[in-house]
Order: sequence, then C-alpha cells, then structure tokens
Amino acid sequence: MNIVDIPAHGTTVAAGTQAAPTAPSAPSGAQYRIAHGTHHATVTEVGAAVREYTVDGRDVVVPFAEDEINPVYNGAVLLPWPNRLRDGAYTFDGVEYRLPLTEPGRGTALHGLASWERWSLVSHEESAVELELALVPQPGYPFAIVSRVRYALSDAGLEVTLTTSNTGSTPAPYGAGFHPWLSTGGAPLDECTVRLDATTRVTTDERLLPTGTEPAAGDFDLRIARAARGLDLDDAYVDVLRDAEGLSWGLLTGPDGRTAALWMDGSMDVWQICSGNHVDAGYRRMGMAIEPMSCVADAFVTGERLVRLAPGGSHVVRWGMTLS
Repeated sequence: MNIVDIPAHGTTVAAGTQAAPTAPSAPSGAQYRIAHGTHHATVTEVGAAVREYTVDGRDVVVPFAEDEINPVYNGAVLLPWPNRLRDGAYTFDGVEYRLPLTEPGRGTALHGLASWERWSLVSHEESAVELELALVPQPGYPFAIVSRVRYALSDAGLEVTLTTSNTGSTPAPYGAGFHPWLSTGGAPLDECTVRLDATTRVTTDERLLPTGTEPAAGDFDLRIARAARGLDLDDAYVDVLRDAEGLSWGLLTGPDGRTAALWMDGSMDVWQICSGNHVDAGYRRMGMAIEPMSCVADAFVTGERLVRLAPGGSHVVRWGMTLS
C-alpha cells in the first residue's frame, strides 16, 4: 500500500494519485452568522446547529468554539428521531430495521442521523439563514425525507422553523427535536434557577428508556422556578402547560437576573431537560439543556407520538428562544 504524505500547504501529491477535495477548516463546517440589533447567532453547516447565540453580549446558549467538534449535541437538530432508540432496532409496517448503536454504553441509537451531516445552504440574509438536508436512505432508515430549517432573528429573539417532507413513495416514521443548552451567563449552574411548563414526568429505566409516566413531584416538579443546586435531571415531560398565546416555556435564570428563555408552540408537546451531571468531564453542568421535541424516547418502538409521514406529506415544528 502506498501512503501519500500531503504537505500542510500546497496541493502537490505523488504521481499517479488524486488530491483530496478541500474541506472547510472548521469541524462544524461553514459558519453562517446572522444579526438583528444586539442579537447575534452563528449556525453551522454540520448539523445545522446553533453554535452561539448572544443578546447584549450575554450568552443565551452554551457556545462551542469554531475549531471544536460539537461537544454534547449543542444546538443540534435531532431527526428523524430525537432521544434514544432501544437497541437501535424497530419494526415499521411489518419490516424490521436496525441502526448503529451511537450510545453503546446504554445500547441505544441516540438523537437521529442529521446532527453530523453537512446541511446545504438555501438562503442567507442579514438576520436569517435557511439550510436543507436531503437525508440519504440507508439500511436502517431507507426512507427519503428532506428537511429544511430556518433560523431568524428579530426583537423577539431567535425563531426556528423545521419542515420535513417525505419525497419517497412509502410512509416514513418520523420525530424531531432540538438540543440547546441554555447558558448560565458564566455562573455555576448551582447558582441558577430553572422552570419548566409541564405537569407529568416520563419515568425511565437504567438505560433512560421510558417505562411510564407519573405526576411531576419533588425535585422533578419544575412548574415554579426552583434552585438548580442538587438537581440531577435527564428527563422527559409531557402534559405541557401553555400561556395565552399557546406557548410552553423553559427558563434558566442566572444570578445576574437575566433569563435564557425557550418556548415551543403547539407543534410540539414534549420537553426533555438535562442538567448534564453525567456527560463527559469538562462539560458537566455547563448549562441546562431544555429540548423541545415532538415525541419521547423510543417512539419508533412504542409508537407514542410517532409521526407517520405520508408520501408527499410534510411535518412542521416551531420554537424559539431569547434573553429577558
């Protein structure tokens, strides 16, 4: 086997070999920056992730560096399923499928297929960017879907709209979610308070797969803002509460009095909240992940809140966040 040493600068290669195509230097690909007033955000090509979002110079989400691989799904789009899929296996319309186990410690396929793909740019304006992913059908998910996500800044904050269409000839199982880590503003998480508009907690087993539901109580009752100190959360909630405008909210308030606030409209009715107690060292309790989702974990297996996306059909979700 001949090994070709590519120099750091220049494109000269050994005779009879072919130069590799030039790739973006950042692990997260191209960086799409948008702004409106004091609101600034950067969306990445890889995963269509919100790498950073600030208001008045204060972080709304926990950022990651341009030269860093996305550490804990920060700001990622999660599709065609969010959360965990038991054993990476499911049956749909009588056919069994198996996906790679991307969380081998728990034996699950985690957070879908889109977060490490390069999304194509559709449009890029001063205050908005739109990206699209035509997910390649594969043995474990042989369905043809195209997803388009739009991030738009305004005085109200960052609004996100995701539209997924089935371009194939057969129905497709589908779910969607997002993974923003709300920022503490640089303070320890223990010095913050958290609130989540939901009344029912999804119970789980040791693999964090759902076993049932129960009324949110004790440390899991987040309907009234409470101290984050001592909370160890990686839980889904249903039976969400909504305000007069039909929005359900998750809030993280720092000791500076500023609140990173996230909302979802009626297109989604599941929250996942994670305090990061058990993620890789260096990222533990870096913020509070408050994740809007269309379904709970293992929906491909249980069918709970699973979207059956018909050929030619589309599914739309909408959510947003801001700093108050």
